[in-house]
Amino acid sequence: MSSILRKHRVAALLGAALIAAPIALTIVVGGQTAQAASPPLPGIAGPVAPGGSFAPIVSADKPAVVTIMTTMKAETVSSDQTSPFGGDSPFDQQFRQFFGDRGSPLPGGGRQQQQQQPQQKAEALGSGFIVSPDGYIVTNNHVIDHALAIKVTLDDGTEVPATLVGADPKSDLAVIKIDAPHPLATVTWGDSATLRAGDQILAIGNPFGIGPTVTAGIVSARGRDLHSGPYDDFIQIDAPINHGNSGGPLVDLQGHVVGINTAIYSPNGGSVGVGFAIPSDQAQTVVAKLIKDGAIEHGFIGVQIQPVTADVADAIGLATANGALVANVSDGAPASEAGVKAGDVITALGGKAISSPRDLSRMVADLAPGAKESLTVWRSGQSQDLTITIAANASDGKQATGETGSKPNPAGLHVPTIGIGLGDITKAVRQALNLPRGEAGAVIESVAPDKPAADAGLQPGDIIVSVNQKPVKSAEETRAAVSEAGKSGRKSVLLLVQRQDSQTFVAVPFSLG
Repeated sequence: MSSILRKHRVAALLGAALIAAPIALTIVVGGQTAQAASPPLPGIAGPVAPGGSFAPIVSADKPAVVTIMTTMKAETVSSDQTSPFGGDSPFDQQFRQFFGDRGSPLPGGGRQQQQQQPQQKAEALGSGFIVSPDGYIVTNNHVIDHALAIKVTLDDGTEVPATLVGADPKSDLAVIKIDAPHPLATVTWGDSATLRAGDQILAIGNPFGIGPTVTAGIVSARGRDLHSGPYDDFIQIDAPINHGNSGGPLVDLQGHVVGINTAIYSPNGGSVGVGFAIPSDQAQTVVAKLIKDGAIEHGFIGVQIQPVTADVADAIGLATANGALVANVSDGAPASEAGVKAGDVITALGGKAISSPRDLSRMVADLAPGAKESLTVWRSGQSQDLTITIAANASDGKQATGETGSKPNPAGLHVPTIGIGLGDITKAVRQALNLPRGEAGAVIESVAPDKPAADAGLQPGDIIVSVNQKPVKSAEETRAAVSEAGKSGRKSVLLLVQRQDSQTFVAVPFSLG
């Protein structure tokens, strides 16, 4: 199948190919309770010595790794519009952004021309691993997404049908179930938090459908963000993984699962030694919820957030550049009901510190709807504690959100020598910029090319709505507020800038000349 699929060509590992097939079965959704995972593997207690063999690990783990074949309906659409991940997948948008209207990728990196294809069945390949003797199997959501039927091939070649227990597109994880004729071999969860760059790992799966395959490598990096969702915290590995490896286990030298192989970065559709796996510590929690309830409700608070830069922190008197700066609060959302305002910096949730927007997004997504949590914000130079009730995630897929929404490029104004010309919002300006009647602030009429405002990205026509979190209603108020910020000894000033339908906070350092 295809690659992942941002403009950097990160490739998702759904499978080797789509093949026409007449099979059309119906998936049954269930939700039984899994038995406890098997105990640690005997005889594998320490790392493999340099030059030693991985055979004991492979012989213990490989029987629990399965091949997953899904049958899906191929819709009658142009081939360039067909994404292998489905519209609900976090990878679908990256697929469309990268390939656009240039045609769907073929195995090996080629593309086919646009053409109308008749409705047909198609098969796709992935991997998975058994976590309970009675047949619960973990894989990626994009492996089984939109499947009409799921078939599992065990390590001994036995083929059995599977049913979908539950899936979570946001974490790209899914659980399927087979009826086990006898207790099945299993693998044990490991602790991904202990992994370090340089640690040896093994990847097991079925690349290109050639059969169960093991590759070895090291952990290249931790905490990689592919911008695919609120849970991005990927383990980067150099063990070769390819199409068909998706959903297979990444194991450490104790034979324990420390990750789920999910994606590759690829300029040509094949492995170049840059792969990504979902950490087991994250996956284990999601899998347990899916087995228990068959679904996961993610938390939602209804804010758009952006990073706190050093300039932003300085402008608002925050000691460190940590937290999540609130750019917008949705009307009627939990954040609005709790009293959160645009310009607040959220520094803690439930007593846990927030260092970045990604921290907040992930923490909120993990909370159960209905939970009441404390929320600490930095406002007007001091901390304030609020209480917020978490809501269920909206159907549009936005989390709490770690998404910043549509952001203009602007970045800031400056104090006396800021390099901009300001004007009031007159009737003519309001009509020219199509501003609502109640819009207040100051319009930027000109920007000097060699001043901080230009470097920051301000443009004529931008509207300055507030300065250092205080609303301004005119050009004169804006000049005075910026001048006051400069005289206070601050190194930068924080502006809320309106451009078309989007508002963004921008911190601009003061000029010396």
